[in-house]
Amino acid sequence: MSTLDQPDLVVPRTAREAILAWYAAAGRPLAFRATTDPYAVLVSELMAQQTQAERAAEAWTVWIARWPTAGDLAAAPVADVLRAWAGLGYNRRALALHRAAQAIVAEHGGRVPNDLEALERLPGVGPYTARAVAAIAFDKPFGAVDTNVRRVLGRIAVGGHEAFSPGALQSLADAVVPRDAAAAWTHALMDLGARLCAPRNPRCGECPAAAWCRYAAGERPHVGAAGPATRNPRRPEPAFPSTNRWLRGRVLERAREAPDGAWVSYDDAIGAHGQHAVREAVLALASEGLLQARENPETIEARLPS
Repeated sequence: MSTLDQPDLVVPRTAREAILAWYAAAGRPLAFRATTDPYAVLVSELMAQQTQAERAAEAWTVWIARWPTAGDLAAAPVADVLRAWAGLGYNRRALALHRAAQAIVAEHGGRVPNDLEALERLPGVGPYTARAVAAIAFDKPFGAVDTNVRRVLGRIAVGGHEAFSPGALQSLADAVVPRDAAAAWTHALMDLGARLCAPRNPRCGECPAAAWCRYAAGERPHVGAAGPATRNPRRPEPAFPSTNRWLRGRVLERAREAPDGAWVSYDDAIGAHGQHAVREAVLALASEGLLQARENPETIEARLPS
């Protein structure tokens, strides 16, 4: 009989109760956790991807005050949306959220759908975000599996997530959602992974699930007869200002700072990036819909989309 046949044996009800009690007492009081409004939850989930939760919560508060409904956001100029996203990084998420709001208005009468497949069809919404919205906003028993949740559940169940395929771990995550506390459970696992169950040096002595956790007990998954694959040595990360991501951020930042509708010339180097690299970054951002660009032989100009 596999682990998935009896999920209560690997993540027992008592362990889940302990995690929920810990979250009720010590969970982070992030602003967006005070609501179950589906649109507000969707905004928070897209903001919190690859952004510190505290920073996302601050931006979310301002955003919801400005655009409290999907209809409000759908009607907003793209330039305003991109300016409001400043500081959150990965600016394509802003564009995706704007397009998702337009789809919600056009296809769902302005209401975020509660069906998982319909959620996944929204621009920028993948399996994780769809499950998080379904669990938090609609209290549906779906497990939202991100890096933190994968680590927490994998360690409790078998000592590490390496023993699970992605599909098997998703099935386990769905199976162990408390049927009367899907939203709190989703937040609790995210907090546990972010604050205690770290990739290295986890704080097992403070973890509410330690008594049931295979990892805390010293167990590790057996991954094949030959053992885990040897990892290639990690190459040093390049200095951030030398990366294309840094350059794209500076290009977009210049456009954000310009008056509405004004064209910005990009005819010089930015940091260590020469004029050719700057031009290529502008054109790439324009191809993604984040800028409007126009070229002439001597320079290239761009502005935020109208």
